[in-house]
Amino acid sequence: MKYAICNETFGDWPVEQGFELARRCGYTGIEVAPFTLGNSVGEISAQQRKDYVSKANDFGLEIIGLHWLLAKTSGYHLTVDDAALRSKTRDYFIALTELCRDLGGKVMVLGSPLQRNFPATMSHQEAMVNASLLLQQVVPALESCNVRIAVEPLGPQEGNFLNQAAQARELIDMIGSDHVQLHLDVKAMSTEEEPIEEIIQKNSDILIHFHANDPNRLGPGMGSVDQRPIFEMLHQIQYDGWVSVEVFDYSLGPERLLRESMANMLAAQS
Repeated sequence: MKYAICNETFGDWPVEQGFELARRCGYTGIEVAPFTLGNSVGEISAQQRKDYVSKANDFGLEIIGLHWLLAKTSGYHLTVDDAALRSKTRDYFIALTELCRDLGGKVMVLGSPLQRNFPATMSHQEAMVNASLLLQQVVPALESCNVRIAVEPLGPQEGNFLNQAAQARELIDMIGSDHVQLHLDVKAMSTEEEPIEEIIQKNSDILIHFHANDPNRLGPGMGSVDQRPIFEMLHQIQYDGWVSVEVFDYSLGPERLLRESMANMLAAQS
């Protein structure tokens, strides 16, 4: 199993301090939130990209890709009827794809609920069509950069678009590209009626990325969800992608979050 940590977990720590902790705790991958490098992708210079990769490599770490793709941005949206706004968003996704490539990453997790929720005047199916049309236009850049988008279903507390893995799968089928596949997240899956391990098994053919955490917004094993059946299923389906720890409550501090998350993941497989 390959373990990564999302870099926003380090907060305002110096980059090197966060990387040293990650390596010491047993992580070998770093998943990057673009807003930690710049307010918009255009502000992240070529030299800054090279320097970030170099620092990661100095600690034996690999940049695995991006998440929070549209977080802390404005003027972008995935599902709107406004074709001009979707075109602007498409262009931003292409720029993100190039950032991912420049950092050496291979996957971009498409969550960003605020930039994909649809209004009451629109149906979920209409939102799906708009999103599929936009993402289809990003596929050539994904192919050129050897990057894949991992579509992330999110629970209803986050918004109204793609609340179930089955809906994310339908969107992926509509796009029809091997470069757009599925991401699954424990916190999000815990809102579905099916057991988490069954969702994983049912979608194993398109699963390319995985977030380990708990509905309490802390790391895996730091809440009520039993991690053992989850990791047993990941082994059963022979999942060979990254297991990346994503937390949303940083109050315990990076040291405890990284250390306990790793210990709990390993214990779930012992």
